[in-house]
Amino acid sequence: MTTAQSALARSSASPRSWRGAGLVAVLAAAVALPWLLAEQGYPLRVACLILLFASLAQAWNIAAGLSGLTSLGHAGFFGAGAYVSTILLIRFGITPWIGLLAAALVGALLAALLSLPTLRLRGHYFALATLAFGESMRVIANSWSDLTGGPVGISVPFSEPSFIAMQFQSLRAYYFIFLAALVITCLVFARIRRSALGLRLRALKNHPDAAASLGVDTVRAKFTVAVISGALTATLGVLYAQFMFFFDPDTVFGLAGISVRAALIAIIGGIGTLAGPIIGALLIIPVEELSNLLFSSKAAGLSQLVFGTVLILVVLLQPRGLLALLGRTERRR
Repeated sequence: MTTAQSALARSSASPRSWRGAGLVAVLAAAVALPWLLAEQGYPLRVACLILLFASLAQAWNIAAGLSGLTSLGHAGFFGAGAYVSTILLIRFGITPWIGLLAAALVGALLAALLSLPTLRLRGHYFALATLAFGESMRVIANSWSDLTGGPVGISVPFSEPSFIAMQFQSLRAYYFIFLAALVITCLVFARIRRSALGLRLRALKNHPDAAASLGVDTVRAKFTVAVISGALTATLGVLYAQFMFFFDPDTVFGLAGISVRAALIAIIGGIGTLAGPIIGALLIIPVEELSNLLFSSKAAGLSQLVFGTVLILVVLLQPRGLLALLGRTERRR
């Protein structure tokens, strides 16, 4: 190998090695973080919410970021997972760990049933169809009081802290469960993006008519990621239920609280990217919590106004997402 070839090999391998070292450093920092915070403190609880909603945004990103399926109905899968595991626990005493599997199956089934009549829709027509799905699930949960508790909500039964019951005295246990969920969703996203399915999805997202004319099975590709995204979102609903211990239909099936928030985190961070949902959650969740903490007692609606203003400024200053801003800074450096 010549000197020029050796230098080229080193220059091409260097970004990969630096990227790998950076990922290891970030993961190590994430593992060490809960030991630097109070075991039952508010900052650790916010860190748990960041991980949970980063995972939710990444699950949404699998469908919307890779294929362009802008869904506004992911709350339907999220709430279904929360109710499935909790009802199995209350009525049959089934551990939430098995409830995770049941929720994944229900989420995948709901995504499949939703996808069959809607995947041929595009743009805002698909978004409106998914919005109707999420709202329908909310109405069903509010109406079916015998099973879901209706508008009153439903509570996860308290038990002795144990791994089987997925109930712990320390928030650190929940933190590591949510961290594992985020790692899994990120691995699924990365695996799909690098696969042949990811190539088909990118072609479908950028040039749908050209991809279809070249023989890409557009419906099958979108159906696959929609089912995967729905299954992952439903399992995250289980983790939310076990963490909060109480929820109602308007909370877990809410448009603003779940569906829009998942999309917002991914879009502000950088839609279609691996790190985008994580960066978006690191901004949105702390800003939202801080806004509620500082302004919720000052005047009605003031905290939402401040939070919305911050989001508008971020979108106006960096419409392609915060990850694009970081990439531009790196190129300049």
